[in-house]
Amino acid sequence: MAWNEPGGGKDNDPWGGNNQGPPDLDEALKKLQEKLNSIFGGGNKSGGSGNGGDFHLSAGVLGIVAVLAVVVWGLFGFYQVDQQERAVVLRLGVYHETVMPGLRWNPPLMDEVNKINVTKVRGITSRGQMLTEDENIVDVALSVQYTVSDPANFLLKVKSPELSLEHALESSLRHVVGSSKMDQVITEGREQIAIDTQQRLQSYLDTYQSGILVAKVNIEDAQAPSQVQDAFDDVTRAKEDRERLKNEAEAYANGIIPEARGAAQRQLEEAQAYKEQVVARSQGEAQRFVDLYDEYRKAPKVTRERLYIDALETMYSDATKVMVDVEGGNNMMYLPLDKLMEKSAVARPAGGSEPDMRQLTDKVIEQLRRDSQSSRREGR
Repeated sequence: MAWNEPGGGKDNDPWGGNNQGPPDLDEALKKLQEKLNSIFGGGNKSGGSGNGGDFHLSAGVLGIVAVLAVVVWGLFGFYQVDQQERAVVLRLGVYHETVMPGLRWNPPLMDEVNKINVTKVRGITSRGQMLTEDENIVDVALSVQYTVSDPANFLLKVKSPELSLEHALESSLRHVVGSSKMDQVITEGREQIAIDTQQRLQSYLDTYQSGILVAKVNIEDAQAPSQVQDAFDDVTRAKEDRERLKNEAEAYANGIIPEARGAAQRQLEEAQAYKEQVVARSQGEAQRFVDLYDEYRKAPKVTRERLYIDALETMYSDATKVMVDVEGGNNMMYLPLDKLMEKSAVARPAGGSEPDMRQLTDKVIEQLRRDSQSSRREGR
């Protein structure tokens, strides 16, 4: 039979009572008080429950609560700073220190810890229309990558660092673009404009003590406004054609100029060689004439006849037919030298070219003499 059923005995009551109601809360509290008093040494030996016991109970509870509160307060002061972070500590709202990575502790409720990632590369973009130095309007879009270099300044010196960065970026870009021409902004000068903008932007941010370090400024797009884009494209194509034709002309010049220089150098060398050849030949002829004159002085008749024979040999070597006018007569004699040469070539032995030529010349001279003599006799 259950303890709470009618008729149950005293032994069936788990609370040690013989009544069927709920347990006695006063008795339970009294037992707890006695245990606490025994722990803190403030219990009443007579087991009384007067005002002194209640006071000791309250003091013990407060002590436990105080100890627990201190432990919890201390535990809440521990925190971890990652390797890529720095922690800015504010004590009672005033900057206290910047904490490096590691396990740290600061008194809770007194200190406020703000963790800031100093290695993360952040970025913003900007786009706008601005006036160039030559009074043209360009549409420029760019992006900026930056990191936090000084966490304390980044958190405390500027109310909104990102907004200040955007305003400084727009001011820097307008200043640089306003000092440049449109062609530089749109075509070959983008890189230099990005460098100048980064330098001016960093100068502004350092003046603001923003704690921001600009890593890179990229000019993503730079073009004329859409209203005049077609006309600008025509101008761009014309400039590209000009550059292409200029390059082609330079390539042609680079090809033809060395060739012309080579031809000129070759002609100079040929002229120099011809000059040396003519001079050498003239000197040889002059020396030969001097030598011939010396021989002529020794034997004038033989030398004269030899010169005559050499002259005829030179003249007849290039002629195949000779027409001879007989002195004192109306007849003209024809000498077929080509036929005579053929006959002489058949009759002469191999290797006797120069003596045969001399013999032929002597025969011709002898024949001319005979013809001349016969003509004179007939005339008489």
